[in-house]
Amino acid sequence: MIHYFINAVKMSVLKNVRLIVLAVGMSLPLALTQNSPASENVPHAPFAAWADLPAPGQLIAGLFYDESEAYHIWANGGHRYNIDTPATGEHYGVDINQGWLTFQYGITKKWAADLNLGATTTGWRAFNYQGQNAPAIRSTTGLMDIAFGVRYQIFNEAGANAPAWLPTLTFRAGAVLPGSYSQNFPFAPGIGSAAIEPELLVKKHFGWPGLGAYGDALYRWNRTTGNDQYIVALGLFQQIKGWELDTGYRHMQTVGGTGLLYDPGTHAISTTGPDPSAFSELREINDSIEAGFSYTTSKLHIKYSFYTRTAFNGNNSDQKFWFGGGIQMPFQIFKGQ
Repeated sequence: MIHYFINAVKMSVLKNVRLIVLAVGMSLPLALTQNSPASENVPHAPFAAWADLPAPGQLIAGLFYDESEAYHIWANGGHRYNIDTPATGEHYGVDINQGWLTFQYGITKKWAADLNLGATTTGWRAFNYQGQNAPAIRSTTGLMDIAFGVRYQIFNEAGANAPAWLPTLTFRAGAVLPGSYSQNFPFAPGIGSAAIEPELLVKKHFGWPGLGAYGDALYRWNRTTGNDQYIVALGLFQQIKGWELDTGYRHMQTVGGTGLLYDPGTHAISTTGPDPSAFSELREINDSIEAGFSYTTSKLHIKYSFYTRTAFNGNNSDQKFWFGGGIQMPFQIFKGQ
């Protein structure tokens, strides 16, 4: 009986996935073609939160802000360099500040859609670039890469008559449109590529009450820059009434691309490609530890969250430390089916 059920679900999912990917793929020619450097920065919910769907007819609107700072980079084949730049009594590295809006809408019990868009800025004083020497201030500001997608929940562990072993499993067919920040800026806040990203998200409770594990895996086909990426995150969560604590590991890797060159004596920065300033073609790799907590109120179900992530290993990348927070609130727009 279970075998028959799984086969039936598989056929339904494959049919729906083909329709979603086709629709997302057809939207990408509308994207602006850019050649932007440098680091992955697509807005995305952490801790496999997108495995859960809004109720049918429900809109969840959110506002998030985060920032990062990096005082070290990995370049020249994975060597770590200190780029801390003292100036005017302060210490400067590579700094990003950004905020974005997120919207999720429950289409049916099994289907949901999401949209994430915002603004970002990054700046540094550490490098000699395009004739300006450190500690000259260089920065770029613009729209973040825009992420949107459609999600289909394959299994729900809380469903009626669900087997004890069944996890919550959701497939997301996502797409990315490039932001408007500077096209040629080292450590820009995003790759700046139109992309398709199929993704699987899983969550499962086990052990004592409230304890569980999450997993998130996506492949990002960067159509504009051509250096595809994949991201895998695994971790644990603990729910206690309205609180949730999360911690996990995240790996981001660019499948192909060029290397980052840095001269610590002259502070010059470039790439190993035919065009030394084509930072969008870098093969960025990093490993991070992520953690956070959230609290959801009992009456209005307003969710307050805090998130942090720090890179501990990498190549062709900066060693970012991220921290930020957000708020989300649900609105029942239509009566659910």
